[in-house]
Amino acid sequence: QLKSLNLGSEAFICTNAHPVGCHQNVQNQANYIKANATTKQSNPNVLVVGASTGYGLASRIALTWAYGAKSLGIFYERPASGKRTATAGYYNSVALHQLAAQDGISAESINGDAFSDDIKRETIDRIKGSMGKIDILVYSIAAPRRIHPRTGAEHNSVLKPIGQSYTSQTIDLNREVVTDITLEAASEQEITDTVAVMGGEDLEFWTDALLAEDLLAQGATVVTYSYIGPELTWAIYRDGTIGKAKEDLETRVNTLDKTLSDKLGGNVYLSVNKAIVSQASMAIPVVPLYMSILNQIMDTKGTNEDPIAQMGRLFTEHLGPDLSPTLDAERRIRLDDRELRADVTAEIIERWGQINTDNFREISDYNGLQHSFRNLFGFDVDGVNYDEAVEIELNL
Repeated sequence: QLKSLNLGSEAFICTNAHPVGCHQNVQNQANYIKANATTKQSNPNVLVVGASTGYGLASRIALTWAYGAKSLGIFYERPASGKRTATAGYYNSVALHQLAAQDGISAESINGDAFSDDIKRETIDRIKGSMGKIDILVYSIAAPRRIHPRTGAEHNSVLKPIGQSYTSQTIDLNREVVTDITLEAASEQEITDTVAVMGGEDLEFWTDALLAEDLLAQGATVVTYSYIGPELTWAIYRDGTIGKAKEDLETRVNTLDKTLSDKLGGNVYLSVNKAIVSQASMAIPVVPLYMSILNQIMDTKGTNEDPIAQMGRLFTEHLGPDLSPTLDAERRIRLDDRELRADVTAEIIERWGQINTDNFREISDYNGLQHSFRNLFGFDVDGVNYDEAVEIELNL
């Protein structure tokens, strides 16, 4: 059974995962790519930093089954111990290894802190020993904390507005009521720490390390991910501490693009993706209520996409063999185009002004949000018998 830990009125986390449910989730995503992607077995060498959940996992799946990619995934996940299950990301990665092996595709992984120099060195050694130069580097880390590898300083990210406090409505995930929440403005140190964790410095470190060892192929592609969202969420996201981190990321992406272009004829891109249900997004005040409304509207219009649909679109329409991405004026790939359509945002604003505790289950898809969240950890997955005993200690 799913177990959760209460983190206060705005958020909670799951403390266990179901290995069979996680396996089925990965199988479903692989099946989606097989059924929907126009595949080309070019067998690129792919490194995915942050490969076990969300957009990182979906990227690895899309590249594996669209192109037969030989992949190396980096992540920081907990294996099972005693009666305690492994994390969902660990089980996801076990499943990906098993499914790739069944289809004769190479998949390797390194479990450790991607921010550390030790893991970068281990990754470089693995690439030299068993892969060859990297054609595609995907960087998709969502972490709350970083120990800086050069200074040893500990940085913790915060989700706060900048300049002044911010009050809005949110959904209390524990009491299941719509309520107001006030967030105090971030200090300068909190802004600095958030940029250190969620900005672009570590992507720069990874890219520089691979370049220094001549491990990026001619014409290599590097891609990382961001989010903008509608103006409704800007105070807590785009104009807040996370937004400052994303500005840093965008600046470094453009600098790295020039470097990679000059040295290898390659490119570094930033893809702005749709809001999705994840453990990280569920911890951001205001955002779960927003996503409940957004998903119901987009489902009705037939335009909604989950991570694998987004990454399927990214790697078969924008990035991949013989593809050129469509970019906006700031050199960004915009996979959030359907989320930010004028008719969608107008309806969100209308419902945002109406929603309350009495009607939120009718004018938003809160039940679907709960289902998607449980699904992340291998629960509520169709076709899985949760009455059967399962082995929780699986080897990666």
